[in-house]
Amino acid sequence: MRILLIPIIIIYSISYGQNNYPQDYFKDPLEIPLILSGTFAELRSNHFHSGLDIKTQNRPGLNVLVAADGFVSRIKVSPWGYGKALYVKHSNGYTTVYAHLQNFNPEIEAYVKKQQYKEESYDIDVFPEAGKIVYNQGDIIAYSGNTGGSGGPHLHFEIRDKEEKPINPMLFGIDIKDSAKPIVGSLYVYPIGDDSYVNKSNVKQKVRLIPLQNGDYVAENIEALGKIGFAINTTDRLDLAANENGVYKVETFFNGNPNFQIDFKKFSFDESSHINRLIDYELFKNDKERVQKLFNDNNPLSLFQSIVNDGFVVIPDSTNSIYKIKISDFKNNETWVTVNIKGRKSEIVKTIKEQTTPYYIYADQTTNLKEGNISVDLFSDTFYENFYIDFKVSNDTLYLHKNIIPLKKSIKINFDISKYSDADKNKLYIAELVGYKNYPSYSFTKRSNNTLYTLTKTLGTYALTTDYISPTITPDNFKDKQWLSNFRYLKIKISDELSGISSYRATVNGKWILMEYEYKNNTLTFDFNDGIVTDTKNNLKVIVTDNVGNSSTFEAVFYRK
Repeated sequence: MRILLIPIIIIYSISYGQNNYPQDYFKDPLEIPLILSGTFAELRSNHFHSGLDIKTQNRPGLNVLVAADGFVSRIKVSPWGYGKALYVKHSNGYTTVYAHLQNFNPEIEAYVKKQQYKEESYDIDVFPEAGKIVYNQGDIIAYSGNTGGSGGPHLHFEIRDKEEKPINPMLFGIDIKDSAKPIVGSLYVYPIGDDSYVNKSNVKQKVRLIPLQNGDYVAENIEALGKIGFAINTTDRLDLAANENGVYKVETFFNGNPNFQIDFKKFSFDESSHINRLIDYELFKNDKERVQKLFNDNNPLSLFQSIVNDGFVVIPDSTNSIYKIKISDFKNNETWVTVNIKGRKSEIVKTIKEQTTPYYIYADQTTNLKEGNISVDLFSDTFYENFYIDFKVSNDTLYLHKNIIPLKKSIKINFDISKYSDADKNKLYIAELVGYKNYPSYSFTKRSNNTLYTLTKTLGTYALTTDYISPTITPDNFKDKQWLSNFRYLKIKISDELSGISSYRATVNGKWILMEYEYKNNTLTFDFNDGIVTDTKNNLKVIVTDNVGNSSTFEAVFYRK
């Protein structure tokens, strides 16, 4: 680490064309060959993946190298999301991000712990002064890990532009071996409107695919009339890894003419939730199959390119047409799907009648639904289209449609709790009932006088739920009155049965100590190397509070020489 004598590095930006990003500026962030478990803009739950997930040989602790000269602009530590993450700003205007880290290098680790002890919080989000913490390309800035919302040891690596938009790091010369063609799992066709149909049906259909020896596919012939669209389930497999990753580009052609294109090069975090409109959300929720539409049905995503007629095609009677799909990975391995379409007018034999309810939602209007002690605020521009919503109330349970419709932004669900006693009011929370057993999952709940409310981007079933059970606290690697002179770490297990853990606080002899929270195994960990514990006899006290205010206290004595 170098401390600059000048207060700030002058940041300048260079405008690069779409295919003219600097190729030799950024170095690989690990010292091992790069093998990916996740690619850029991969389709994930409720978001596009914003970087590369680089395998770390299934173990934590590998050296993480700064990809180019720069200064640390942000350090964020959280049990959730990116876990321990570093942001480094570079003189060409880009920022690199390194996430799910096990630890920072000693200099940054000391800086972070000083901030954590100052704020008495494991969770911190700090922005060091520009130019204060500076590194040269290839310096070790951290060690890879599995913190936050990580499903296994790996390094999440990003490159962002000056507007904080993530860009595919492969565009900057980060080289990943990939010699395999993308794979197509399924193909669907959608009649659009009452006057359109496919194979005498007005209902979307799965089209059988016939794999060819060269890796391409031919779809079974279809008969259609009117406006139709397609959707595809496709993944890419890189060399040296068995993961099913996202593709780089999808293009379609109708009778030889370009029809639709989506490029996974760059996006903004603000638009990432529109992934639920890009995929067939109902199909995903019902069958766990993620297919992406090859048409734009009122989706504001910036990923769409060169679209004709929003990607739809119109099939006239007595015609023969060819629809082709070209799927490409970053290394230009291509897979083609060919669909032969015969335009034929016939009687529709299968339709689905739209289910109506007393409640019709206009997407461009604000709507308030109310029954009994429950009301729902649906704000303007929450939905992508108008529809009939299913709204029912039974006692303290709200049935708000099935979770098969994507939302652009949050709705507000309100419960009037004036009928409850003051004691009971303090133990109530709003839960989404999930799964076939209707398990109550805590939805972040706030209270205003006699109203409990939650903001959510998910339709479904919600209910008032009570929590009178306090969290549990159990020592994990020690016992009361034990000598811990040779221990590096002190570990405690914490859990909560219903509303979930809201906060925790640990002290030794009255002094706050930093305990790192790993929610994946319900563990709090204190590092004796922090130097806080200096006495022989030590009184440990841990207080854990859940989301409705129930708290538990654990106390023990331990000794150290």
